[in-house]
Amino acid sequence: MTTVRIPPGWPATEEQARAVQDELRGRVVLDEPGPPPGTGHVTGVDVAYDDEHDVVAAAAVVLDAATLDVVAEATAVGRISFPYVPGLLAFREIPTVLAALDALPCPPGLVVCDGYGLAHPRRFGLASHLGVLTGLPTIGVAKNPFTFTYDDPDTPRGSTAPLLAGAEEVGRALRTREAVKPVFVSVGHRVSLDNACAHTLALTPEYRLPETTRRSDSLCRRALRDATP
Repeated sequence: MTTVRIPPGWPATEEQARAVQDELRGRVVLDEPGPPPGTGHVTGVDVAYDDEHDVVAAAAVVLDAATLDVVAEATAVGRISFPYVPGLLAFREIPTVLAALDALPCPPGLVVCDGYGLAHPRRFGLASHLGVLTGLPTIGVAKNPFTFTYDDPDTPRGSTAPLLAGAEEVGRALRTREAVKPVFVSVGHRVSLDNACAHTLALTPEYRLPETTRRSDSLCRRALRDATP
């Protein structure tokens, strides 16, 4: 487990954080398809908090994309680096997530975030932020649609419906299990939306949520328990 300090110069106010988002958003790459599903590595990242003790734990779990077997995993624990502000959650998570990724013994490949990429009020959620900082292909797979609207996808697995901000498609509602509530997929960096949905389906052979999310969620919660009284 890696212990993380808040980086020098890390944003301390909403105004500073929004300025960083504005600066980095222009670096998001949207014209690359990304790696083919089922090839190489795919890595899930997730975080857990203990606000009472000012602790955040991050986990990164690398899977073989073809078999979904665990290849490697790493955790990092640090102080919570930003207050809770909707739309700025990445600033609470990025330092420890980066440390967990850095601690991996192998390349992560595609990174899957439990959250949002372009499906974000400022079009720069955690998946986009992490992708720009690392250069890695990233996608966001969220459990709810945040502030956006969508029509319910058809019942069969693999059905989709646009996730909309007005008339703008910022992601897709994707049915990963027949007749089960969809997940909400958005591009982070260096991956197309079609490919992001294909990866999500490849990562959900049995359950609604991707195996990357399920495994990293379990690991970060365990790391948080180990790190707090």
